Amino acid sequence: MRLRLKLAGILVGMMSGGGAAWGQALRGIVDLHAHSAPDESARSIDGVKLAALAQERGLRAIVLKNHFEPTASLAVLAAEAAPKLAVFGGVALNRTVGGVNPAAVEHCVSTRGVAAGPMRCKVVWMPTFHSEHMAKSAGTPEKPHASVSKGGKLLPEVLQVLDLIAKHNLVLATGHSSPEEDLMLVREAARRGVKRTIVTHPVHPMVGMTVEQCREAARLGAYLEFTGNSMIGIQKYVSFEEVAKQMRAIGLDHVVLSSDFGQAGNPLHPDGWQQLYDGFRKAGMSGQEWDMIAKRNPARVLGLE
Repeated sequence: MRLRLKLAGILVGMMSGGGAAWGQALRGIVDLHAHSAPDESARSIDGVKLAALAQERGLRAIVLKNHFEPTASLAVLAAEAAPKLAVFGGVALNRTVGGVNPAAVEHCVSTRGVAAGPMRCKVVWMPTFHSEHMAKSAGTPEKPHASVSKGGKLLPEVLQVLDLIAKHNLVLATGHSSPEEDLMLVREAARRGVKRTIVTHPVHPMVGMTVEQCREAARLGAYLEFTGNSMIGIQKYVSFEEVAKQMRAIGLDHVVLSSDFGQAGNPLHPDGWQQLYDGFRKAGMSGQEWDMIAKRNPARVLGLE
């Protein structure tokens, strides 16, 4: 009987990815960049189920992201399904919400559940898939887009949004802006009282910052966000060893690791996080370094510590 129970326990652990290594990898993780359904793109899991799964697997917090609509409402519902998990949403300032639109930020901030509860809007992303930089990089500058700067200066509506981020103690994420725009956003955000800024995908080809530009952003107080789906899954393009080298060159105290998972064909977020843990450990990253980039720094970004 004892043997059968022991074997059954091992089987359950294998099915859930369990065991000591699993708990060590996921317990306390803060995922700042998690995609889910509903969305216009095919997703592997909906936001409510993702929150429940993340809580079950020991994550500490998640931020639900959608490129085309605010996620504060989804975060309210997801938080009810996972009361022990800190669940947040935000808004990406793409054309579907009017571009860099202060009213979209105000709406996200004001979104609450039936019983009110805490504000779930936490991150404001500058334009991502509709950014001017992406349009130009793709060789289609005439394609409709949302701009953040003109003539080397941030646009007035961007400054209004930065003021709202500071007022409501939100997190600025630079989106798919150009390296020069990223640095302008980081500098101006600091001047206007924004406490926490993330540079999104800094070294990814879609943005293309140099390591020195990343270091400059770090010196200005920003966190540089690397994402797991660049190393595993259907969008993989770089090795764990190369990413670890880039992170250390920037300085791990200003680096955060997010999943950016949720795409159909990629592993579910907790399973992907386990693969990230294994990959970085094989690449020579220590447990303390893992905790810094996957747990402590992201928690600081969200104001959890």
